[in-house]
Amino acid sequence: MTQTMTKEQFTELLRPVAEALRAVDVDAADAGALAEKAAPFASATVVALRVAAIANIGSEWLLPKAQNGIRFGRVAKELLGFSVDAVLMDVPGPRHRHPNGELDLCMATGGDPRFDGKPAGWVVYGKGSVHVPTVRGGQMLILYFLPGGAIEFLAN
Repeated sequence: MTQTMTKEQFTELLRPVAEALRAVDVDAADAGALAEKAAPFASATVVALRVAAIANIGSEWLLPKAQNGIRFGRVAKELLGFSVDAVLMDVPGPRHRHPNGELDLCMATGGDPRFDGKPAGWVVYGKGSVHVPTVRGGQMLILYFLPGGAIEFLAN
């Protein structure tokens, strides 16, 4: 069983996943499948990351902020060309735009949740896409890999 860890230790678990995701074309029609091929949800690397993320939900560094029923935090400001944010949600989040796309590792933490209608696993948005991130049917912990750290929050 994974014990709680430091932010630095967690970042080391993120590194091989971020490295693999660098090759994913977020604008490809099958971008979600490409993310799954690059960093398989059931692989030892991603499973270790998922177990550690869930084990550290109560830490002071993973989700230090809260707003409108959502807990969140920046895990890495810059990691191999990505910023990485962690978000724990069971309600809709803020509407935003992805100038460079977004690759989301979605982990169920309660119930049978769907993130924007999709089950636990990889969800990818292309460059310039806009959405209101929504979890229904339970709760999810999501690691958002943002190429170039680019995100633009919009008025709802």
